[in-house]
Amino acid sequence: MKLPSSPLMLLAAGRLSVAASVFSLDSDDEIKKSASILAWDMLQYYHGNESGGTPGILPGPPPAGDYYWWEGGAMWDTLIQYWALTGDSTYNNIIMQAMQFQVGEGQDYMPRNVTASLGNDDQAFWGMAAMLAAENKFPDPPANRPGWLGLAQAVFNTQASPQRHDSTCGGGLRWQIPFTNNGYGYKNSIANGCFFNMAARLARYTGDTKYSDWAEKTWDWVEKTGFIDPKNYAIYDGANVAHQCKDINKVQYSYNNAIFAEGAAFMYNIASLSLY
Repeated sequence: MKLPSSPLMLLAAGRLSVAASVFSLDSDDEIKKSASILAWDMLQYYHGNESGGTPGILPGPPPAGDYYWWEGGAMWDTLIQYWALTGDSTYNNIIMQAMQFQVGEGQDYMPRNVTASLGNDDQAFWGMAAMLAAENKFPDPPANRPGWLGLAQAVFNTQASPQRHDSTCGGGLRWQIPFTNNGYGYKNSIANGCFFNMAARLARYTGDTKYSDWAEKTWDWVEKTGFIDPKNYAIYDGANVAHQCKDINKVQYSYNNAIFAEGAAFMYNIASLSLY
């Protein structure tokens, strides 16, 4: 078969390809339809609600599957946003089951079965999903289960404790929580960025200045340590405690920028609305 070669034929072929796409941003209804297709497609990776499955988690971690525990939290966060923006409650029961099943024995998103790979950022992704549920008034859990705000606050409180914010490198959170985990000797931007993000959002939601104080303190520490470049706002990955966080790994990841940008937006919103 001879492929189309003239500009006109190539243009026609391109239009046919676009016309055949199931996605469209042409109207609110088309955007919602496209989002519903993507939401359904994402859930094809999830088997936790099936017989024998573990609610809340995606297949893994490697080598058992491709996904880590925190990625389940990120998925439920995405689906809560999907519900809030579209009004489609198709997946709300699955979200509820998953978010409540993984709260852990202390109801602070630190289940024992993920201890071997539990980082401050991992815990925070679930805490941020709970925070989003509170912010958007996602349906309340049953009366005998922890509420969304309480869960977000529990995550924040565990991370604000002196045991997590030790004096090495002048403060800040380590990457990992248990001292036996590989990476415990590393302080990084994503762990502190998630904490900053939660602090800023809890500050706006509750009006309590203890949260905004922590947000400001965390930003200042990250900038002082050199993880954020104040000239161009590049955000670097992290550094080793053994070197007093002077050996900065200047690899940049987009989710670091996103986490800090969202937290900064909440802090700006607080200031602009004169909430305090």
